[in-house]
Amino acid sequence: MFRSLTAWRDPASLGSAVSVTRLIDTVRALGLIIVFVTVCLAKPRPSLSGGVGTAIVVTLGLCVVAWVVWMLGDRWRPMLVAGLIAMGAVGGVLAGLSPNSPAVAVGCAATLSASVHLRTDASLGITAETVAAFLAAGLVTGASTGALLGYCFAFVGLWTTGLTRRKFLVRAEQAERMLAETRRARQAENQAAALAERTRIARDIHDVLAHSLAAVSVNLQAAEGLLAADSLPAGNPELAKAIECISRASTLTREGLAAARRAVLALRDDTAPLPDQLAALTHQYRAEGDQAVEFTVTGEARPLPAQASLAAFRTAQEALTNARKHAPGQPVTLSLGFKPGQVIVSADNPLPKAGAPGPLAATGAGAGLVGLTEPAALIGGTLEAGPAAGSWRVCLRIPA
Repeated sequence: MFRSLTAWRDPASLGSAVSVTRLIDTVRALGLIIVFVTVCLAKPRPSLSGGVGTAIVVTLGLCVVAWVVWMLGDRWRPMLVAGLIAMGAVGGVLAGLSPNSPAVAVGCAATLSASVHLRTDASLGITAETVAAFLAAGLVTGASTGALLGYCFAFVGLWTTGLTRRKFLVRAEQAERMLAETRRARQAENQAAALAERTRIARDIHDVLAHSLAAVSVNLQAAEGLLAADSLPAGNPELAKAIECISRASTLTREGLAAARRAVLALRDDTAPLPDQLAALTHQYRAEGDQAVEFTVTGEARPLPAQASLAAFRTAQEALTNARKHAPGQPVTLSLGFKPGQVIVSADNPLPKAGAPGPLAATGAGAGLVGLTEPAALIGGTLEAGPAAGSWRVCLRIPA
């Protein structure tokens, strides 16, 4: 009866107050038992010989049924309303037929519970119904004027008390909602501030890397030019190896600078959608090499978090780089699939033919795909790479 509106409407709040709910249900059941026993012992007593006794038997039985329906009504609102209407009618009649017993508790429970759980007009209707039923039964049985006035004041007084409690509960519920909204707003503000700070730090790192790597690249190009000068002896294997190392370092420097730039762009709000990023990546690889790269998108595209989008882009980039290094000239199929609950990025290329490895096979540290496993795990995804039906397949699954 006195359960708060928040707990009654919110299953989560109701679950946190299971012990209180069980206590209230126990009190309700005890109240029903007490009313039943005392009405049976009070005068006039219920009987089947006709007259008032039979009327008490019928109304008492109906009160028990209505009380049980009211107790079960917390699980279904229409049942609650029906139980309160029935309790008001038969409870008022029972109080008029048996004024010397606690039968008035049925009508009081109906008016109080209705004023707490129902709208004011609905609860007023149930209260008026209870008072009218009591007056009709009391006048028929010749109840005293004191009993008639006292019970009517009891019904109306409990109704007004319930209205006061309802206003208190509504205000408490509004305060809880405002507090929850304030917490959500503060959390969103903190997340936005953290994202802005992370973007600022990433851009600062990018500026430092851009300056440093650009300077390193210029010096490497200068060193490569000096080593290739005509004044140095030609055909020296050590000199050729040094030139190759410098050329490889220059390539890695350019790739590192491009990767840092893409990482910063992934943190920006104006980042291009993932399908557009992968389409631009495949176009770049077609323009730079002789490989046939086919890119397909399946499903309805949707935006992804920045970290997930970056992991997908890095996986596609590393898969295309591996295909160029280990299977040069072989066609590559890159696909992006949007499925319910997940996004799949996969790349397939035929396994290299037996024989001499490609000219770029020895470049790099050989840990590119291995290094992508950790970022995939951070976003809750899985990365698989290995041979499959005569092809090398790289597949990233992201929950999104």
